[in-house]
Amino acid sequence: WRLNHVNEQQVSSQLKNSTCVCVCVSADKRLRTHRQHGSPSPAAVSDSPAECPVKLYERLSSKSLEERSLSPWRYVHVSNKDYFPSTYVQADCLCSGCILVQDRNQGSPVVVESHDYNSVPIEQTRMFLKRELCSSVGEDGRKQYRLVPVYVKVVVGCTCARVNTAP
Repeated sequence: WRLNHVNEQQVSSQLKNSTCVCVCVSADKRLRTHRQHGSPSPAAVSDSPAECPVKLYERLSSKSLEERSLSPWRYVHVSNKDYFPSTYVQADCLCSGCILVQDRNQGSPVVVESHDYNSVPIEQTRMFLKRELCSSVGEDGRKQYRLVPVYVKVVVGCTCARVNTAP
């Protein structure tokens, strides 16, 4: 979910000094209409335990980037009821090291997880609208909320990097 730059600025300026309103389902529906750039299909999201898929690289047949990467990842669901949108997906690195395909042994690749390198997350800052409860109550007696733009770092993938040797 990503608003384009112009809309993001407009939303931020309009909501900066927002007044308390009844946050209805329509706000959630409206925000859900924004397309999530680079979001995985629901089938790509996993709730199973994470493990480094070294064996997957022996057959080298996958087409998806998250499975071909030398630092593979999976997508997991994240929920926060006070944010709009309230659910999104983020990447979860599967290996602590990086997968290396070494010398071929009788035509078969030798695949290892090397800890000479680290698998590190790639983060992207995304804007969400946070629902904050106001101290006032609406004329109809319903709770009132203010929508405040917040920026959250979301892991969108993983990459391979040299081990950090800096103190």
